[in-house]
Amino acid sequence: MLKTQGRQGEVAVEVHSDTPGRLRPGLRLFALLDNGARREQKIEDSRPHKGQVVLKFADVATMSQAEELVGSELQVPASERAPLEPGATYVSDLIGCALFDHGRELGRVREVRFGAGEAPLLVLGSGRGELEIPFAQEFLVGIDLDEKRIKMTLPDGMLEVNAPLTEEEKRVANRKA
Repeated sequence: MLKTQGRQGEVAVEVHSDTPGRLRPGLRLFALLDNGARREQKIEDSRPHKGQVVLKFADVATMSQAEELVGSELQVPASERAPLEPGATYVSDLIGCALFDHGRELGRVREVRFGAGEAPLLVLGSGRGELEIPFAQEFLVGIDLDEKRIKMTLPDGMLEVNAPLTEEEKRVANRKA
């Protein structure tokens, strides 16, 4: 959730769904808070606003209550997900999958990030060893959710984009600074 909206406890959300129209009154969701806690919410009202959706939850009546939800991620329970077209995948199902490039395992998907481009980024590893791989159709070979495997064919140089600088690259960068 991005921010509070108004004074009646509404929140503006950025929707990452092919079925945003499902955010209707009565839908039960979970807010995954920054501290890792999950809080069940029920939509009381929903309306589009400036490319986002403004939600009013049944148990959130004030701006300060809405502020507690800002920064959290909304999750639809698996039992209430919309059916997908053949070949489509829920992004949340990708977390924990092993990602393979040309048959070589690169790591497990730890997180999915949005907003860096058209395709969401699959995040593998952490810290200096973190890799961000675009989940783009042109790289995707196949997904086996039962086996928790994603097969891709990444273009040459893709893995080097996030690689730590070599000692020589650090020296050149320092000379330019």
